[in-house]
Amino acid sequence: CRGPVLSLRSFVLVGGALAVASCASNPSTFVGQKAAWRDTSERACLTSGSVRESRFVRPVSQLGGPDVCGALRPFKMSAADYGRVSLRPAAILRCPMVNTVDAWVRNAIAPAAARHLGSPVVHIKVAASYSCRTRNGLAGAKLSEHGLANALDVSAFLLADGRKITVKRGWRGEPSEQAFLRAVHRSACQRFTTVLGPNADKYHQDHFHVDLARHNRSGTYRVCR
Repeated sequence: CRGPVLSLRSFVLVGGALAVASCASNPSTFVGQKAAWRDTSERACLTSGSVRESRFVRPVSQLGGPDVCGALRPFKMSAADYGRVSLRPAAILRCPMVNTVDAWVRNAIAPAAARHLGSPVVHIKVAASYSCRTRNGLAGAKLSEHGLANALDVSAFLLADGRKITVKRGWRGEPSEQAFLRAVHRSACQRFTTVLGPNADKYHQDHFHVDLARHNRSGTYRVCR
C-alpha cells in the first residue's frame, strides 16, 4: 500500500509491553473487551513497512490512561497524499487507519474534488480521531472505535480556491457540493468497514465517520449508511 511512509521495522513489538492506552474518566462504563484481531492486524501493519515516518506521520510514544483503550503504536497524521492535503487538527490513528485514510484522500477525495468542484482539496477538517469514550458518548454503550485509534470523523473540506465544503450544509446544498460529498461517501464505503454520514442517524448529521471495525468473524461485513 502506498501510504505516507513510516519505517517501523525498528518498532517491532514484543507482546503487549508497548501497548499505549487512552484516558477515560470512567472506563468501567464501557461494554466489551479488546478483541485479539486488533493487535494482530496492527502488528502486521507495523512490521510490513507499509507506513514510514515522515514530516506528516509520526509515532506517538505515550497517551496514558487505562488499557481498555489505545493502540500498540499510534501515529499522529498531519497530512495525506504526500503532504498535499493537511488534516486539521492532526489525527491520532493506528497503523492500518493511516494507510487507509491516505489512500482514500489520494485516490478518491482528491479526484472527486477536481471532478465535481474544479479545485483541489488542500485541508480536511478532522472533527474527531482518538478519544477514549463510548459510542456516541452514551453512558453504558460499547467502546467506540475512536477509543482504539481506529476511527476518523471528517466534517469539512477546504479547497485551494478558498471554498469550504461542510458535510452539514453541503450534503443538501449546491448540486456540485452534493455530488462531491456523495462521491466521497461512496468511496469511503469501498475502503472502510464502517461509514456513517448524514443519512445514518442524528449523531452524524454534520460529519462522516469512518473506521476499520470488524463486524463479523472474517471482517468482510461492511456498514455503509
